[in-house]
Amino acid sequence: MTTTADATANPAPLGLTAFGVTTVLLNLANVGFYPLDAMILGMGIFYGGLAQVLAGIMEWRKGNTFGTTAFTSYGLFWLSFAGILILSEAGLAKAPGPGAMFAYLLLWGIFTAVLFVATLRLNRALQVVFATLVILFVLLAVGDLTGSGVIKIIGGIDGIICGASAVYAGLAPMLNEVYGRTVLPVGPVKAA
Repeated sequence: MTTTADATANPAPLGLTAFGVTTVLLNLANVGFYPLDAMILGMGIFYGGLAQVLAGIMEWRKGNTFGTTAFTSYGLFWLSFAGILILSEAGLAKAPGPGAMFAYLLLWGIFTAVLFVATLRLNRALQVVFATLVILFVLLAVGDLTGSGVIKIIGGIDGIICGASAVYAGLAPMLNEVYGRTVLPVGPVKAA
């Protein structure tokens, strides 16, 4: 029996940057820089959605259950989020009310909290991404339920930090691999 070394590329930089850039753009809308429009929907479908699903499938190929679960789930989050907006705007389905969006966002927050626990065995960069993402989902859920613009703006600021952290967490290992040394640290990796 012959074993072949895994020569496939690391899909995490693609998944993290797709998540991060799309998250920053959405949250710039949440803080009021521009409206939530086709640019964000397009990013949500193609970069935040499709690219992350593909990264999740590539993580599956590498045997990374955490990466598969996270990237595929958040890719499908972006696709479902875009779908909610498009279906309601096109009149194909009733727009969700505050209670429904609260439940949607809160459940994503709970799911993310469990993934955050897993990052405690990974690196600091991922811990920051997932911690700020839990906070983001909770703030956006409460903002939707209460109708508070202030809470949504605070959530938007946290979302910009979360997205920027994900971009960093994705680009750092890619740059480190390209240069063959630590260019940007991602924090200690816990032993299994």
